[in-house]
Amino acid sequence: MTTINENAAKTNNSMKAYRVHAFGPPEEIIAEDVEIPTPGKDEVLIKVHAAGVGPWDGWIRSGNSALPQPLPLTLGSDLSGIVEAVGEGVTHVVRGDAVYGVTNPRFIGAYAEYAIAAAGMIATKPASIGHVEAASIPVTAVTAKQALFDHARLIAGQTVLIHGAAGNVGAYAVQFAHKAGLKVIATASGSDIETVKRLGADLVIDFRSQRFEDLADDVDAVIDLVGGETQTRSFAVLKRGGKLISAVSQPDQELANARGVDALFFLVNVTTKELGEITAMVDAGELETNVGDVLPLDAAITAHEMLEGKRPHAKGKIVLQVI
Repeated sequence: MTTINENAAKTNNSMKAYRVHAFGPPEEIIAEDVEIPTPGKDEVLIKVHAAGVGPWDGWIRSGNSALPQPLPLTLGSDLSGIVEAVGEGVTHVVRGDAVYGVTNPRFIGAYAEYAIAAAGMIATKPASIGHVEAASIPVTAVTAKQALFDHARLIAGQTVLIHGAAGNVGAYAVQFAHKAGLKVIATASGSDIETVKRLGADLVIDFRSQRFEDLADDVDAVIDLVGGETQTRSFAVLKRGGKLISAVSQPDQELANARGVDALFFLVNVTTKELGEITAMVDAGELETNVGDVLPLDAAITAHEMLEGKRPHAKGKIVLQVI
């Protein structure tokens, strides 16, 4: 059960934040009253209305982040809310604006009543959706977009294989790829096949009963959102000169060289520009979001237990509703 730091008195200038002082299981998350931060140069203070919960939050909490994470820290990166104050140099948003995005390159700080965000990692929230939906978008949608176009450099008419297409990143990847005129092949479990087709996949392979290797070497790029054996097997379907792009783990470079393909792992770089493009798509009805369970902020431990499969949860992005 969540505990509260009794040593920090609640004041008019303090806020509730969900933090870790030691890496470990979800039970390491504690509620603390901490001082509301002040935005510095190129920073924005946001009154948080919703914070997304993603696998990277669990990696950070457990000490398995790909980035250095000094303790203690407040968890959370995806957020949506209202600008409370802006720091020096911030001109694209002002106090009172509804915004969404990511806190900072360390992906921390959003599980709180207020959060500091790098100004270059937030944008105006889509007007057609609420804060909960908006908080479900940033990391997953930008990851999908950058995998396809910044790293795989795919163009209309090419063929892409998307693994984990029913997942939070995969569902966006299918939509972006379809709208860009790509031939979209996807892997998913049987129960998700119709959903993935509806999102724009031309062919969906049930990974439980079918072999995607039967595609032979006819794929321009693989977007790997699964890793492990699936990633390794994916080299067989790539054309020479093709690309394997993973958002999960570093691919085998020796295997890539042997197959005559490029293979890389990348960390998402959420920017105002990317978010602005996504905002336009959402408001034009061209991009479908998928929120799963919506929990109050004080259920942060429960949310992380869901991430780890210790509790059942709905498909879609878990979101903490703050206000």
